[in-house]
Amino acid sequence: MSISEYASSPRREQRILILGYGNPGRQDDGLGPAAVSEIESLGLRNLTAFENYQLNIEDAMDVATHDIVWFIDAARSGSSPYSVRTISPSLTIEFTSHLVRPEAILAIAHQCYGASPKAFVLAIRGYEFEFIEALTPGAKDNLVAALAMLTGRIRALQHELVPKELI
Repeated sequence: MSISEYASSPRREQRILILGYGNPGRQDDGLGPAAVSEIESLGLRNLTAFENYQLNIEDAMDVATHDIVWFIDAARSGSSPYSVRTISPSLTIEFTSHLVRPEAILAIAHQCYGASPKAFVLAIRGYEFEFIEALTPGAKDNLVAALAMLTGRIRALQHELVPKELI
């Protein structure tokens, strides 16, 4: 289904995209990919999940074909076990080729495809970021709490049908 065909569907279940990113070889930096792995194992319908080391501008095409997007990453500081914030498109200029912010991905999806999904950042608190391929016990606990919240929200959304004009 093309992006325009998708957007013109009269009534359908909300499609959810999970983008988990981080480096699993840097201890708790792997929380985003670990979240994707767990979410995929649940077999939830109308859900697409991808993991990567970092966000890429090409992610905007996937964002454009979904109604709700969750960007999941590790947090070096902040609330424990996790924090959630709503985000909106913003094309801020970064002076690095290694960082694309979730807000920029949303802006590209809007500018190139006319898509404006609801979007959230789920920042799961991590504690150690050394070159070790394993989550710390505290990060694992935070991941469990974050996934319980996220799967609850996804399951609640899967019971709602959204009229095209409200998307």
